[in-house]
Amino acid sequence: MSAPAPGRQRSLGASLLDQVLAETLDPAYARAAADREATARAAAARPATPGPRPSWVLRHRGQLLVALTLLLAGLLASVTYREAAAGAQGREQTREALRDDIREESDVTDDLVAQLEDLTGQVGRTRDQALAASATGQQALTRLAAVEQGTAVVAVSGPGLRVTLDDAPPPADSDPVGGATEQNQAGLVQDADVQLAVNGLWAAGAEAISINGQRVGATTAIRQAGGAILVNFRPVAPPYDIEAVGDSEALAREFLAGPEADTLAHLTLDYGLVFDFARVGDLDLPAGTSAELRFAQPLTPSTPAATAPAAPAPTTDGG
Repeated sequence: MSAPAPGRQRSLGASLLDQVLAETLDPAYARAAADREATARAAAARPATPGPRPSWVLRHRGQLLVALTLLLAGLLASVTYREAAAGAQGREQTREALRDDIREESDVTDDLVAQLEDLTGQVGRTRDQALAASATGQQALTRLAAVEQGTAVVAVSGPGLRVTLDDAPPPADSDPVGGATEQNQAGLVQDADVQLAVNGLWAAGAEAISINGQRVGATTAIRQAGGAILVNFRPVAPPYDIEAVGDSEALAREFLAGPEADTLAHLTLDYGLVFDFARVGDLDLPAGTSAELRFAQPLTPSTPAATAPAAPAPTTDGG
């Protein structure tokens, strides 16, 4: 903008416009900005005064969090261990109660078996007395004694061989929670192992065999039911003593030379199964259960039936 001519008065509008262009900031804002700047310079000029010191908790907050986390983890592990130990103890108590029940029921069964044997003996003695009264009956008794010997329904005594099978011993380390040893499942005696030993003894020339007091006969079944082995449908527990009556020297020689003993020896080497044998001078094998009578026949042939009289011949009337 050009300046006015010398000696000439400026107009009011021109003066206002000049003032607006010259003073672009409001005086109040200018004073506020100046006050802030003065306050900042005064604060910078004053010496810095230390603030309040943070507390011990704030300074060690990280370490406290780590310690609290470890404490909670330890409490959780302790509770878990205690619960696991209580559960293992409860399972062991349940198993022990079941074992007690099995023992009680086995005792009841043994009593019933003893009563059955007593009654069977009485029946046998009465039968022998009745048959011994005649020559035909005596012949029947001789034949019956041979059959009973072959069907294992009479007690047998004599020298023989005892073969023992048992589960592999548990490992040295134990369960840190339950405190129970861990059983090697591959080292448990199976029903097939007992069958193998029995078949080997029969093949070696055994005359009579029993397993833990259970006589083995023609109808004997050796089966596995869960974790138990049944002989004549009676549970037997390890160790399994398989006793065979016969020539002890010949039995030991033939049995050890057979494939059955070789297989049992390999089970011992591979899985730790216990396999032992010993010659015994005197064995007492109990009688087995009597076989069920299915049919019978008379000792003498029956008398032929009399022939019926012939019908009279017809007659004719004379006449």
